[in-house]
Amino acid sequence: MKPVCLVMGAGAGIGGTVGARFAREGYHTVLCRRSDEEGLRKMIRGIESKGGSASGFLVNAAEPDVIEERVAEVEKDIGPIEIVVFNLGAQIGDRALSDTSYKAFELGWRIATFALFRVASVVCPRMADRGKGTILVTSATAAVRGNAGQHSHAAAMGGRRMLCQSLNAEYASKGVHVVHILIDGAVDAPDTLGKMLGAETFQKLRETRGMENDGLMLPEKIADTYFHLAQQHRSTWTFEVDMRSFSDRPWWNH
Repeated sequence: MKPVCLVMGAGAGIGGTVGARFAREGYHTVLCRRSDEEGLRKMIRGIESKGGSASGFLVNAAEPDVIEERVAEVEKDIGPIEIVVFNLGAQIGDRALSDTSYKAFELGWRIATFALFRVASVVCPRMADRGKGTILVTSATAAVRGNAGQHSHAAAMGGRRMLCQSLNAEYASKGVHVVHILIDGAVDAPDTLGKMLGAETFQKLRETRGMENDGLMLPEKIADTYFHLAQQHRSTWTFEVDMRSFSDRPWWNH
């Protein structure tokens, strides 16, 4: 039975690429995303075409019970979850306080923070019983710096960061490695940045700062770091790391 890597938020950028990286290393990758079943099947076919093993499900993390049920079904039908990649984003765009509804603010929290709590609630005890497990949590600059127009996102990501610290405080000694990964820069990802900018603008950006150029963070290289973090010996666990392109100014120096 292969070890399982569960990816929550498996888009064509970080999530799907990290999932493919673990599949390449012998894991069965379970890809979960909110919508776009054809995009999901395309990622699975890509993994299988390279000899990997994968399955996928459409999961709306804002709905009650679906996360808990999916984890239970994966553990029952596929195998024990050794790696969780929590990659759900909660960016609703720049909105003034007066334009941020209660519903929009709460949705950011439900996806970015509460969904992680729900995953941890069902996964961490299982990992602790087995004495091992890794939860890799994708985060954002908003987790450490609030900006105008980012009320929902900053509050949700700041909560995500503190939740990771609390999970570490309780579960690190039980063999569960929780890593808060701060992505401090623009990622060459069609499902996120591409949709925010639009296809034409995104392609122009890729031609100047992406692909063989420097400036956009490349998902394949991000995936290498995620895999490295999951393989660390417990005597040298990393609990928080921030990543950016070498040409970008860090969040603390803006």
